[in-house]
Amino acid sequence: MKTLIKNAEQIVTVDTKGKNVKRGKLLSEIAPLSDHSILVEDGIIKDFIPNSNSSKTEVEKIIDAQSCIILPGLVECHTHAAYAGSRANEFLMRLKGATYEEIAKSGGGITSTMKAVRNSSFEELVKLLKPRIDHFISQGVTTLEIKSGYGLSFYDEIKLLQVINHFRVHSSIDIVPTFLGAHTYPPEYKNDHGQYLKLIIEELLPYIIKNKLADHVDAFCEKTAFSSEDVDLIFTKAKKLGYKLRLHTEQFNVVGGLDVALKHKALSVDHLEVIADDDIPKLAKSNTAAVLLPGVSFFLNCPFAPARKLIENNAIVALATDYNPGSSHIPNLQLIMQLAALNYKMSSEEIISAATINSAYAMGVQENIGSLEIGKQADFAIFEAKDISEIIYNIGINLNKYTIKKGKIVYSRNVEN
Repeated sequence: MKTLIKNAEQIVTVDTKGKNVKRGKLLSEIAPLSDHSILVEDGIIKDFIPNSNSSKTEVEKIIDAQSCIILPGLVECHTHAAYAGSRANEFLMRLKGATYEEIAKSGGGITSTMKAVRNSSFEELVKLLKPRIDHFISQGVTTLEIKSGYGLSFYDEIKLLQVINHFRVHSSIDIVPTFLGAHTYPPEYKNDHGQYLKLIIEELLPYIIKNKLADHVDAFCEKTAFSSEDVDLIFTKAKKLGYKLRLHTEQFNVVGGLDVALKHKALSVDHLEVIADDDIPKLAKSNTAAVLLPGVSFFLNCPFAPARKLIENNAIVALATDYNPGSSHIPNLQLIMQLAALNYKMSSEEIISAATINSAYAMGVQENIGSLEIGKQADFAIFEAKDISEIIYNIGINLNKYTIKKGKIVYSRNVEN
């Protein structure tokens, strides 16, 4: 089937010239096209056609993007959207002065959500997750990563991954499951970390890859979670099994996580709020993406990652929500983009690149999505705006009019699809 998307004010291609990633100053190069239409055939970008020739093109369907700009479908590369329960009480505790780490040590935090997940059925978790996915789709997100990590037992981690995989089959967008069994040590292994590591390494990792429940592995390297030595053991096994690796690190403390991630050539290191200045060039010279999460800093009222230093050192910078019930209860990627402008001092162009092609790169799916280039998937977010600056300016307002996945409209404002 051939589809023509026409009349857009601008097509923001984020063209990478085949490199499928943007480093440093190249984040600012988003290669906008004016007076062009996009020809889509069988879900793939076939061509960019000058408007003067578009009427001569025979197609089965036309999508009118008048008074809009077309972006690559937004890519959300870091969420914990599969959870149950509420941690609103912890938010109030923080307002009274408690820190995230203090709450975690007192039995709250991840452990609190773990208890709610363990008490929830597969069906209940599916019901909770669906509207969250739909909310991301309404913002122009066409690829969404979702982590496990709130089960923290063999049965409950598998249950969460099965829930996520349910939407891998039944969602209108691409869902990327990530195994995060190494989120924190569950209470039953509080005094026997070795046994939980053994469970992850010898049982969960082989079972998950064998049953195709996830091909990404993540871990939380932090004083209150997993040490760099623990992560090294997990990553060594995961790499042998063929997993793609990612790591939460340098969020509250520097405990060696970055070095382990670089040693294993992880796809990304996420957070980096407290990365040491001396480590920035080391990360920037690698092929590992820096996934920055300004919603966490905003929500916890803690330092923001040094985005400008990373970009100026030629790093690969991506943006994500870290949507979760405790430290970033913000399921709004557009707000994250706006926080990046205000707090990271990133330009509109850098932000667009970071939320599209570099987020795709952080998940290892950049060959097919993240930029508008001939031969890639026809994934688009069509915003009711005449310039990308309006997306950043309209804080908290969703300007997305259409979300298009593989050439098909999967969300239209005020219309059910």
